[in-house]
Amino acid sequence: MNEVHVVSVAKELPEYYRDTKDILPLVDVWLSAQSDRFRRKVIKIFEGAGVDRRYGIMDPEEVFTATTFEQKNAIYVREIKKLGTAVLNKALKKNQWTPESLDYIITVSCTGIMIPSLDAYIINDLGLRQDVVRLPVTEMGCAAGVSGMIYASNFLRSNPGKRAAVIAVESPTATFQLNDFSMANMVSAAIFGDGAACVLLSSEEQAAGPVIVGEEMYHFKDATHLMGFDLVNTGLKMILDPKVPETISEHFPDIVYPFLQKHQSSMDKVHHLIFHPGGRKIVQTVEDLFGDLGKNIDDTRETLRLYGNMSSATVLYVLERFMDKEIPSGEQGLILSFGPGFSAQRVLLEW
Repeated sequence: MNEVHVVSVAKELPEYYRDTKDILPLVDVWLSAQSDRFRRKVIKIFEGAGVDRRYGIMDPEEVFTATTFEQKNAIYVREIKKLGTAVLNKALKKNQWTPESLDYIITVSCTGIMIPSLDAYIINDLGLRQDVVRLPVTEMGCAAGVSGMIYASNFLRSNPGKRAAVIAVESPTATFQLNDFSMANMVSAAIFGDGAACVLLSSEEQAAGPVIVGEEMYHFKDATHLMGFDLVNTGLKMILDPKVPETISEHFPDIVYPFLQKHQSSMDKVHHLIFHPGGRKIVQTVEDLFGDLGKNIDDTRETLRLYGNMSSATVLYVLERFMDKEIPSGEQGLILSFGPGFSAQRVLLEW
């Protein structure tokens, strides 16, 4: 079997950004018709979300403006084309890869709707080969960045000497619901931000970067209600069940230990945790579980603080932090992400 290497990670941020403290006045105006108690509660959610800044494809004032689904989706389509092309271009240049050298392109996004999918536009804009294999992943939410890496790994393992790009571009701000005062909408507004990331992978003999030791998905049965979107007339309306952290806790041993065992590893051998920061409560839950095992998820918490939860792209931002470190040969890292389904995706790396 061929070895698959994670060669590089690049990120790209939209032009607009605002610190959380500067968004609070806009939130206050947005909730002006609600009770004082409710407003205070929501402001507290924003202040306690562990997010200091978030980026967006539109100005915050525009986010809080009443628009149709068609108008918001048009902005999403326009901006993610730019971000997707820019982030792949950045990743290719960083590694002196030509666009024509890519054999496989996987694009990941769940925060808007476009057909043809993003990959078609990137192929045209950057001049990828006409026989490049395309795979758009559109409905796997926060777990999709890792899902894309799993698909790429499977493709590369069975095809020696090939190159793949996984491009995740998300704009949760395009899904913001102005007239939804549910807790799910409040929490998602407090934690989400926009961003793009690209991972380059290779099955070439001379490829650099950590090797993928194994990858696997884990499906939680009868848990489709936990996370996702409802498609309503005003766009994509967030579904976020408060039971997500406790569900992760219950399944944690089944998600982690058999997977590591299968690949002749164990928690003792895993030095680095590359975990998707779904939100403060999920981060706290996973930190408690891993903390008992003497592990930390500082890079996960720091990514949440700096950018918020950018859905599928976020765990790739965490991965980039590890790719930029001087990690000794032989050390292992576990990538872990959760998403609608409900599902957990895992990738085991070795430097």
